[in-house]
Amino acid sequence: MGRRALPKTDPSVSISGHYVELSDLTPPLDVHEFFGAAGPLEIEIGSGKGLFLLNESARHPERLFLGVEAAIKYARFSAYRLAREERKNVRIVRGDAMRYLSEFVPDRSVEAVHVYFPDPWWKERHRRRRVMQESTIADIARVLVGGGTLQFWSDVAEYFESTCELIGQLPEFSDPQSVATGPAEHEMDYRTHFERRMRLNDHPVYRSRFVVDR
Repeated sequence: MGRRALPKTDPSVSISGHYVELSDLTPPLDVHEFFGAAGPLEIEIGSGKGLFLLNESARHPERLFLGVEAAIKYARFSAYRLAREERKNVRIVRGDAMRYLSEFVPDRSVEAVHVYFPDPWWKERHRRRRVMQESTIADIARVLVGGGTLQFWSDVAEYFESTCELIGQLPEFSDPQSVATGPAEHEMDYRTHFERRMRLNDHPVYRSRFVVDR
């Protein structure tokens, strides 16, 4: 199933307070200065249309949320949705998430990392492009605080299993924990738009949660 066209946006809504290009940032990033606020930080790798950030920033206004998205149209759309709802605790960084993690995020500074339905890059010769590589997982382990969590979800069994094996090779991470999900309480009560489509069409979703033990 391909991605649908994005809805039109209101040009009067400014996204300047919610959107930044990775190329405009200088490492390492002082996240509290970046947000102009203090609080535990959660990062979403590949924020897509921003549904997770939109929902979670409302549920946890005391937390800071940062989404990293490579596709400019999705990054700008996510920032628009957040700006329209006046969410002060969320920012979108448009750029390469692997570079952001490796160059901009200090050690043990993140409470949670979320990776939902990354591109599986089906062809064997393209699998090196997958975001969940050994180097990325090592950086996630490095940036998480003790007790911090990694959530990884996929609709591709092979990608899910191979990623869980890679995560399991790092001693910092606990054994995978299952993630229970109940029925949606409203039309958009899903982690992402992609999860919504999968569940509404009765397609399987593979979910796991890992905790850093230091």
